Amino acid sequence: MSCSCGHDHDASAHLGRPDPAPGQIALSVKLFCADAAEMRIALEHLPDHVALSRAEPGCMFFAAEQSDDPAIWLIEELYADEAALNAHKARLASSEWSRISAALKREITRIDG
Repeated sequence: MSCSCGHDHDASAHLGRPDPAPGQIALSVKLFCADAAEMRIALEHLPDHVALSRAEPGCMFFAAEQSDDPAIWLIEELYADEAALNAHKARLASSEWSRISAALKREITRIDG
């Protein structure tokens, strides 16, 4: 699929996340760990964040895994609509993951269906 960022996004390259249908929103995230301490944060706390995100109403897909570079995590998300994404953001704002991972650099691409 081609999105507003001008890139083709191959679903198979996105941890199995399907392309967003009309009205749905996908996020493709790279999480960068600068050192061993930040890598431990991702290893120890990201699984809980994934589980909580998957349990949210309107979250249709959420997966995370380390890339070939162990300091970079790939996260793929899919939400039913803008309201579901906003609900995720609201939960995230007050979450343990948000607090503990605040220093980790993120690169986020939004793909609208």
